[in-house]
Amino acid sequence: MSECTHDCSSCSSNCSERTQPESFIKPMNKNSNIKKVIGVVSGKGGVGKSLVSCLLASKCRKAGLKVGILDADITGPSVPKSFGITSRAMQDETGLLPTVTESGIKMMSINLLLEDENQPVVWRGPVISGVIQQFWTDVNWGDLDYLFVDMPPGTGDVALTVFQSLPVDGIVIVSTPQDLVKMIVNKAFNMAKMMNVPVLGLVENMSYYVCPHCNEKISIFGESQIDETAKELGVPVLAKDRTELTPLVIAGGPCACNPEPIADFVDIFFIGEGEEVDLEVIELFRRCRAEGKSKQEFLELSSKIEGVYVPALYDVTYNEDGTIKSFTPKGDAPAKIHKRIMLDMDKSFYPDNFVVPLVEIVHDRAVQEIFRGCIRGCRFCQAGMIYRPVREKSPETINKQCRALCDNTGYDEVSLSSLSSSDYSQIVPLLDKLNEWSKDEKVSISLPSLRVDGFTDDIMNKIKTVRKSGLTFAPEAGSQRMRDVINKNVREDELLQTCTTAFAGGWTTVKLYFMIGLPTETMDDVAAIAGLGQSVVDAYYKCPDKPKGKSVRVTVSASSFVPKPFTPFQWEPQDTIPVLHEKQQHIKESITTRKIQFNYHDADTSYLEAVFARGDRKLCKVMELACERGFHFDGWNDCFSLEKWLELFDECGVDPSFYANRRRSFDEILPWDHIDYGVTKDFLIRECKKAYADTTTPHCRLKCNNCGAAKYGKGVCFEKRKNMV
Repeated sequence: MSECTHDCSSCSSNCSERTQPESFIKPMNKNSNIKKVIGVVSGKGGVGKSLVSCLLASKCRKAGLKVGILDADITGPSVPKSFGITSRAMQDETGLLPTVTESGIKMMSINLLLEDENQPVVWRGPVISGVIQQFWTDVNWGDLDYLFVDMPPGTGDVALTVFQSLPVDGIVIVSTPQDLVKMIVNKAFNMAKMMNVPVLGLVENMSYYVCPHCNEKISIFGESQIDETAKELGVPVLAKDRTELTPLVIAGGPCACNPEPIADFVDIFFIGEGEEVDLEVIELFRRCRAEGKSKQEFLELSSKIEGVYVPALYDVTYNEDGTIKSFTPKGDAPAKIHKRIMLDMDKSFYPDNFVVPLVEIVHDRAVQEIFRGCIRGCRFCQAGMIYRPVREKSPETINKQCRALCDNTGYDEVSLSSLSSSDYSQIVPLLDKLNEWSKDEKVSISLPSLRVDGFTDDIMNKIKTVRKSGLTFAPEAGSQRMRDVINKNVREDELLQTCTTAFAGGWTTVKLYFMIGLPTETMDDVAAIAGLGQSVVDAYYKCPDKPKGKSVRVTVSASSFVPKPFTPFQWEPQDTIPVLHEKQQHIKESITTRKIQFNYHDADTSYLEAVFARGDRKLCKVMELACERGFHFDGWNDCFSLEKWLELFDECGVDPSFYANRRRSFDEILPWDHIDYGVTKDFLIRECKKAYADTTTPHCRLKCNNCGAAKYGKGVCFEKRKNMV
């Protein structure tokens, strides 16, 4: 090897000097910029693989993404036909140019290059492989978020060419409910595994046909085998079916406050804040794996870590009326799982250098957490209860992290995140620090969670230095009586004065957030929402210092009340869907000016949210069936169907109104009673009774209300009690 250049990329010899495995990946066209390549594969033809490719591309395009389809099924190209494309592909100095559909999907297929699309492609494998490579190297795809590759069926030369020549990020496997197809799917899966290509999903076509006359579901090729196949190829859905130490499914966060509706699927829940508990669990996992311990042994040891809930270690029994009779731990599992919290917020890890999305997202800005918890005690608010006690970051830490966020990401807006930004005890000194550099660098500082009584002239002047955006306030209720019921502690005159201050400062856009369906609410309270919006409009035109030549825009947004665990309203029923619709219509009819825009949340989705918010383990079966039936994109309005969910509940013998629309007694065992989030049940009961008496409770800086969170030895409530001694 005396002539060795030590450049392994230019040498085909398999010698001892070679240190890097040879890559067969071909460079894309120099004018192309493709972020992700997704292959759509099948073990055999005729299963609808090309259709799935087209549908995936269409869905992504509808979502605003830049999409292309590379038709690698050279001998059976059908993609152009699916989109009604008959024109031939063109070429310029940059390479072959893909044909573009009416919806903006780029595509390249052999049919776009043939004189006659009916002409058969009678080529040997190497020639076909070369064409596919050319579709990658010679086609000017431009900028694409996703390139879907409609692969040829099977696991032969051509499929291998795609895997080796293109940087495939993942594949979707398409099948039908047939034993033969199932076997071939396994082959496709194993091939992807050999090539280190992840399987993103499994699609089963032709599962059934619904008779248009009698609505009977007819399984043409036999019963669906998608679940069995998925279990064989991937991670079993149910925790009990995952018998090995890996993989583990872990969940946490505020949506897991009541873990019971998904208890059958999750191995471990983190209760509370995860900054410390996750590291302890990871270290325990490493130790158990090294010592060869079983999954059961690992779970039992995990349950002894504070903040860890292992649902498999608890048995639940029920009364005849469906309520919970008992909740019993197994072995040494704790009877009560206590939440874990981060006491020193300055030591909490906070990312300041992350991947910035190239597409527009909802919160397209840098976000900085300034404190956790809330002093106010709104009776509907789960976050305000479970994040007690209030713990603040120092202004120095916040300023340092904000500067790093902007420097590393290029964002020109920083949102100071909290449950109530104006309740940060050092908000004015903090804004002074931020303005020392943000003004010169044209960085906008926003406070998205302002209280009506916390928006002062001083704060206004400090956040308007760069540019103005709309202000958002949350009175939550239109009438003073309802604001007292929910303990909002905000008066109408305070709201109008705050808005007047904002109008004088140059703002013309105000968003007001409300809830409908709150306990004790009447139609007069509902109409008061529109009335308060009108009062804000009137305040604008009464303001002598309002911006000249501009009109005001007030957005009134009404969500539906959802009773949540660990709140004083956790025992309260949700309004039925017809009643919520009636209240939404009542607000619409009560608005008499175009200066007010009314938005409201869909009552159907709010109903489902209420069901799962206060549900128990009997809902796990419903969730499992929903997964099996493909209820995967319910967050999209065009995919959500309450009717289908109600059919699932009926099939499982579960009454959803039992969870959503039933008032519960104070002595009932609730599905989450075995979890301790710091606030005592006695405190929540006291607050619920105060709501019905229209009595308010002062916030935590004015008076300690003995909620129970002082036991953590840190935070506002602890300091308040200490100073009272």
